[in-house]
Formats: sequence, C-alpha cells, structure tokens
Amino acid sequence: MTGWRHCSLRVADLAPDATLAHETGDEEIVVVPLAGSVTIDIVGADSISLDGRASVFEGPSDTAYLPRRCTITVRASGTGARVALCGARATTDREPRRIAAEVAQPELRGAGSASREVRAFGLPPVLDADAILVCEVITPAGNWSSWPPHKHDQDHPGVESELEEIYYFETRSTDPRGTDPVGYQRVYGTGDRPIDVLAEVRTGDVVLVPHGWHGPAMAAPDADLYYLNVMAGPGAERVWLIADDPAHAWVREGWTDTPVDPRLPFSSDGGASNE
Repeated sequence: MTGWRHCSLRVADLAPDATLAHETGDEEIVVVPLAGSVTIDIVGADSISLDGRASVFEGPSDTAYLPRRCTITVRASGTGARVALCGARATTDREPRRIAAEVAQPELRGAGSASREVRAFGLPPVLDADAILVCEVITPAGNWSSWPPHKHDQDHPGVESELEEIYYFETRSTDPRGTDPVGYQRVYGTGDRPIDVLAEVRTGDVVLVPHGWHGPAMAAPDADLYYLNVMAGPGAERVWLIADDPAHAWVREGWTDTPVDPRLPFSSDGGASNE
C-alpha cells in the first residue's frame, strides 16, 4: 500500500524440517507459530525453540522477539509449521528473547455476543520492544470482536496513539458438515480521511488499516474467527491507545451486567476482563 511505513507481516507454511532464512534489517520481529513448533537459529546468539500448537484455536503458543540487524533461520518441527514474522521499523537495539506461552495469560474482553479472548504476548508489559505491538484474538462463532469500533490514527498523548495496523485472519468451521468457514472485517473513515472496507475473510487473508474506525470483526454463526494484530507508528512512546466511535461507545455500558460468553476461554488458563 502506498505510504505504508511502520509495520509488516510475513506468513510462511513450512514442510516438516523445512527452513526459512530471514534478515531482520531495520525491523524488529516477533515470531508467532500459528501451527506447529519451530526453532530459530540466530547468527551470533543462542537458538530459540518455540513450543507451538496444532492450530491457533488450540490455545496460546510460545513466541520470540528478535531485534534489528539479525540473521535468522526458522526451522519447522518434524510435523511442519505455519509461522508469522511480525515486523516494525526500529531505531534501538535489544537482545533476542523467548516469550513463554504462560507468561502472557489470556484475558477475556467484552461480554455477551461481543466476548473474545485476547493473547497479549507482544504488548506492554509482557514485551519490551522499540515500536512493535502484537496480539492475537479469538472470537467464537457468531460473536463480534473489535467492538465498539475504534481508531488509533492521531497522536493525542494519553488519549489516542497513531498506529498502522495489520489484521491476519484464520477461520475454523464449527459445523460438523464442514461448511466453508468465513468471517467479515469492517473499516470506515472520517469525512476528511475516507476509507470504506467490508471484507470477507478466510484463513490466510489480510486486511490493512492505515487509518479510520475499524470494527466489528464478525465471526459467522458457523465459524470461529482468529486474527493476529501487528501495529506500529511514528510516536516516541510505544503505546496502544484507542478512541471509540462515539456513535457506538455506549455499548460498553452494558458489559457490567452481561456475562462473558461461556465458550471462552479457548485455552485453559484465561482470565476475565471487561476492559
């Protein structure tokens, strides 16, 4: 996309024992196993082994942080792997780090049909980084996520931060007949910065959010929805601050009296939050 400057995403399917070579260059990277386990060999540093999962719907995974100017080789386990390399332009140096799955305890957000599970392994305070912000969200079939719609495209210290955002999606059918699992993503702009997206999404699809309100991310009634968020921006402070669309912000008021969807958490140790 023209003008895209701050964050990136690469997703690779690796056959059993296959490798992927990568130079981080001017980017810091968060490695996320989407399916399977991987080992990351790093020139000049110790290797990092990540225990993965059968799929993104089977609970959290170990992840890894890699600083800029690294030469790495990602090696799949004997069962193969799908792996995401989430990137952001960085200006400072840090050490490679493994983030164990149990360090970032999943939390439940929203309530009722807006319930979702958030795994914040790439957000403060779990991950210390230069600019990158990464998390993943599971939305049960029929629910809405990224709700109420929100934006983060202006720098208002303490209120809203300016961040580009990438959504990477996966879907899973909940119908025993194996119907085509699908979800939807909405992005819309303001009068002076128009954008208008209503995208049908399946496993492997990506939606870019350069600016504007985004939400809901809608799970079809017969398909669970997963998305991986990668964010970064030009601000001096690495922080994710959002502004709700005033037309829909009121929905939060009902969450205190509405229970969280009992299908959550997808993982066994999730905590609850209505933030």
